[in-house]
Amino acid sequence: MSIQPIYMFQKTIVLCCVGLVLLFNNNANAQTVKKQPASNAKPVGHHIQITLKPYKNTKVYLGTNYGQNRVLADSAMLNEASLGYFSGKEKLTPGIYFIVSPKYSILFEFLVDEGQQFKIFADTLNLIDYKIIGSVDNDIFSAYSKSMNQLGGQRNQLEQAYRTAKTANDSAQYLLALKKIDTSFKQERQKIITTAPKSMMRFFLDVLQRPEAPAIPIINGKADSSYPFYYVKNHFWDNVVFNDNRLLRTPFFEAKLDEYFKNYVSREPDSIIEEVQYMLTVAKTGKEIYPFLLFKFTNKYISPEFMGQDKVFLHLFQNFFSKGDTVLLNNESKKAITERAYSIMANLIGNPAPPLVLNTIDNKAFSLYESPAKYTFIAFWDPTCGHCKEEMPRVDSFYTKNWKQLGVQVVGVNTNVKELAAWKQFITENRFDTGWLHAYQTDAAFNAEINAGKPSTIRQLYDVFKTPTFYLLDKDKKIIAKNLTVDQFHDFLQSQQKK
Repeated sequence: MSIQPIYMFQKTIVLCCVGLVLLFNNNANAQTVKKQPASNAKPVGHHIQITLKPYKNTKVYLGTNYGQNRVLADSAMLNEASLGYFSGKEKLTPGIYFIVSPKYSILFEFLVDEGQQFKIFADTLNLIDYKIIGSVDNDIFSAYSKSMNQLGGQRNQLEQAYRTAKTANDSAQYLLALKKIDTSFKQERQKIITTAPKSMMRFFLDVLQRPEAPAIPIINGKADSSYPFYYVKNHFWDNVVFNDNRLLRTPFFEAKLDEYFKNYVSREPDSIIEEVQYMLTVAKTGKEIYPFLLFKFTNKYISPEFMGQDKVFLHLFQNFFSKGDTVLLNNESKKAITERAYSIMANLIGNPAPPLVLNTIDNKAFSLYESPAKYTFIAFWDPTCGHCKEEMPRVDSFYTKNWKQLGVQVVGVNTNVKELAAWKQFITENRFDTGWLHAYQTDAAFNAEINAGKPSTIRQLYDVFKTPTFYLLDKDKKIIAKNLTVDQFHDFLQSQQKK
């Protein structure tokens, strides 16, 4: 289960074009021809004049980034002289923007600064030489971009020459030249840091920057191999503050964020919680960045890639959504998040398994906590489910060949009480009846839970919304594994035995 991406600031329409995915602001499409304000008028929130030849009497768009997505922020109607205006009473969030053609292709990038009162001159026949007048940040951005493009071109040529070098001496010379190019890249970045420390370009360079891993130090005669890793982690976000909305107006912040969690944060839920709590606490004052991060983490951990990380989602629910941040959600998402949180509260890794009182296949009472076993494997399955019919015989095979000797008790729970005959037939045909404990919840027991206002044991307390669903418990009936494949459960049991 996952929650669809939520954009709270405007309605969006997804449009897919060749090489470009844009989330359209309805307001951008609805705008009429904009006129230049009178000379004595007060400056509006944003007013960007654009002359874009040879387009005439057509609409062009102002696009930007929303994390790794692209959105349209405004539109302008070009007149007979190819002149138009992106203007509005509200200021745009500063950052990297781009001009989008009438056919929705990106033409070139530039910066929207704090002033947001400047002019753009461009010709589609020579887009490299577009000009912006009235924006110091764009002067810096343009000069830096040209230097980077030149150095990048030189580097590509040297790399090609290195790959086709015929002698070792030639290869050595090309490698030396490549190192000089890399030094030039660093010098260009350092020039911005030194000469324009408060510019937007400096801000973007800080976001892009990855710290270089230092050499492994020798401490008391021993190499500390972990030092470079922790150095990079501790300096990964130097000079980046998470409440800055400009982070969203770059194509590289979200990629860096994903890289950080993939390579520098432990998969243990408590380690992840520490990171997301810090980021969200700092981002709280950011009108755009805060909900972006909150929903990004929610979407990632509501149905996590790794076992146990649903604890992160529960932390988000208890510490953010349940404390008022549901106002950021539409009703459908609010309902989905709340229901999902209550579905996993009772079955987190490390928690005691919810009490399970059922009827056995021969209609005797069964209570989970009265069943002694070193391990208990619970399989919730439906005899009419095709995937269950494939997986349950595999469970029996692992049980017969290995798990039984490890002290595993398999409890098979039929989730489809209307198919008791099919359930019993499948068990008999596949010879599951040796050593297994087969059980189900009667209609009367289910209705008693509902009438008493209690959560459904199987559906809610054990979060069984799909079949098969598996759990592994220890001797104290604490949940030690869930939501794994049968093979992964087998590997997990082997690792537990080694411990």
